[in-house]
Amino acid sequence: MNFKLRPWILDDLDSLVRNANNHLIAQNMMDQFPFPYSKEKGMDFIRQAMKSSPTTIFAIEVNGEAAGGIGLHLQQDVLRKNVELGYWLAQPYWNQGIVTQAIRQMVEYGFSTFDVNRIYARPFGSNLASQRTLEKAGFKLEARFENTIYKNGSFTDELIYAVRKT
Repeated sequence: MNFKLRPWILDDLDSLVRNANNHLIAQNMMDQFPFPYSKEKGMDFIRQAMKSSPTTIFAIEVNGEAAGGIGLHLQQDVLRKNVELGYWLAQPYWNQGIVTQAIRQMVEYGFSTFDVNRIYARPFGSNLASQRTLEKAGFKLEARFENTIYKNGSFTDELIYAVRKT
C-alpha cells in the first residue's frame, strides 16, 4: 500500500484522533499515548511535533490522511550519538508492510540528518508484531529486560532493538 511520511499539520487533528483512539494501539505505547485519545491531547501532540527543526516526528499518510506517526527522539549527554525510534499505525493498515517501509525511511533520514551512529526502539515483550517489523527493517535484538514495563496492571519485558550506521 502506498504511504508517505510528512510533517504533521493542524488539519491532521480529526484523522489523528480518529485513528489513534484505539485501545489496541495504546496498549503497546507508553502511557503518554492516551486512551481515549482526545482532541485536546491530539492538538498538544501536533503542536509539539511541529516545533522541531529539522522535523523529528512525522505523520504516516495513507489515502490522503494521517493514519499513524513515526518519530526520532534525540538523546542527550553520553547517549547523544543515539536516537530512539517510536511509531504507531491505525489498525485498518496493519500487516500491509507500511511500518516496515516507514522505519527503513526513518533510519535513512536519521543517519543522514543527525550526527548519530545508532537508532534503537524499545518494543514491549508482548508486542510480537512490532518485534517482527523491526527485524524485517534490519534491526537486531540487543537486550531483553525481564518484567521492567508496567502497563495496564501487569508487567512485561522491555526489548531493545537497534541498527547501527555502517
